[in-house]
Amino acid sequence: MTPGRVMVSDVALNDGRSIPQVGFGVYQIAPEHTAAAVSRALAAGYRLVDTSMAYGNEAEVGDAVRGGRKPVFVTTKYFNADLTHGYQDAQSAFHASVERLGLDHVDLYLLHWPMKLQDRYVQAWKGLIDLRGSKGLGSIGVSNFQAEHLVRIIDQTGVTPAVNQIELHPYFQQPDLREEHARRGIVTEAWGPLGQGKVLEDPALVAIGDAHAKTAAQVVLRWHLQLGNVIIPKSTTPDRVRENIDILDFELSDAQMSVIEGLDRGQRSGPDPGTFEFPRDYRGRHFQTRPE
Repeated sequence: MTPGRVMVSDVALNDGRSIPQVGFGVYQIAPEHTAAAVSRALAAGYRLVDTSMAYGNEAEVGDAVRGGRKPVFVTTKYFNADLTHGYQDAQSAFHASVERLGLDHVDLYLLHWPMKLQDRYVQAWKGLIDLRGSKGLGSIGVSNFQAEHLVRIIDQTGVTPAVNQIELHPYFQQPDLREEHARRGIVTEAWGPLGQGKVLEDPALVAIGDAHAKTAAQVVLRWHLQLGNVIIPKSTTPDRVRENIDILDFELSDAQMSVIEGLDRGQRSGPDPGTFEFPRDYRGRHFQTRPE
């Protein structure tokens, strides 16, 4: 595949905008390596980059985006570990992220976690609602929200998130939550789409890959696309960066999709959003998972 010639489709959002279906995630990429990794991804054809204030690499993402020649869809997230999750803090965090990125526009801004024990995610969502449409912000959404969290913010504000970014892979498929998204017009975006690497040696996925002369990783990412998910695979290995977007020239059969559906174990790699909280001293540390 010739770098820069990948034609990734866009997915329509419920606010009239759209998002590229394949993006590049920078979770757990050290700041000193981030700009180079993002630049390689952009050269390979990625048009979406996903970061967060929690990752500590927004500035480096911005450096790479500004150095590119094509428009890039930039996502970042509001995360507050100081137990002040709320309206004003969400708005202040957004402006701080824009400043760190060094950009004049963020395409998608997400609440990173509901932080249910703080019980201020509705106020934080209201902060994003009032930012929406202002100069410098396109769409708003959430991350790691369960159905109960979605119902609450929608019922109390009347505004439905454009996106919910959730853990989703063949061993943890979340069909009920995906159905809730579909019913409400929310785009499902998968983080950890390769199951933090745990699914890649599954014999069923390897066999499907062999049938298409593709890797198990490419099979999993293609499965996501055919489900309609947006995906943000991450890698710092140049060959894998290119491999992860080289998924547009084959199609899984209905039978192969059914085989993958049967792999669901309800097995998380990350924390449970219903109980997940960070301590006050969190500063750029994230839960440790196997890199993809």
